[in-house]
Amino acid sequence: MDPKAILNKVKSHTPTILGSRQFATYAVLVPLVEKDDELHVLFEVRSHQMRRQPGETSFPGGKIDAKDSGEKEAAIRETVEELGVNEKDITGVHPLDYIVSPFGMIVYPYVGILDAASRLHPNPAEVEETFLVPLSFFKETKPSVHYVHLDLQPAEDFPYDLIIGGENYKWRARSLEELFYVYDDKVIWGLTAKIVTHFIELIFEK
Repeated sequence: MDPKAILNKVKSHTPTILGSRQFATYAVLVPLVEKDDELHVLFEVRSHQMRRQPGETSFPGGKIDAKDSGEKEAAIRETVEELGVNEKDITGVHPLDYIVSPFGMIVYPYVGILDAASRLHPNPAEVEETFLVPLSFFKETKPSVHYVHLDLQPAEDFPYDLIIGGENYKWRARSLEELFYVYDDKVIWGLTAKIVTHFIELIFEK
């Protein structure tokens, strides 16, 4: 192949995360609601009938569909579907840092204002309940940090003969950091807690 043709191919390529085409992509919205002259963050408790993570705290959101024109549109669509609000009730939507999960998933978080006067009609198939947490709580409260240690176990047919060290290869131990907030009887953890922490650091950093 001609070197110039190769370089032109590379030149026209837009870099992305290696392997991300095989990743599942999701978008969520961090809804801010003004109540009693104070901003609050709205959370959902996932329906106990859900196949994945039933009963856990999350933000409205879900998988990005082919019909969505982008991540932002997916976050808004999912919020409308899950909370039963009108799209016009959601304003000022802007992106936060996206998250690449080690388990083949990319999550695109957005933050926006949800009109406090809008009536919520949560979809019972997806949402058990909703609750508000004052933004000041997260400003004043640091999450507790805990770790999940991953045990690396190569498959039985792993080709040890092709790597230096063979069966004595020194695998790097890995740990996942998990953040936890506890507000009254509600527990906020996992990716939801990481998004909250990033958002708080972003708006209150000096």
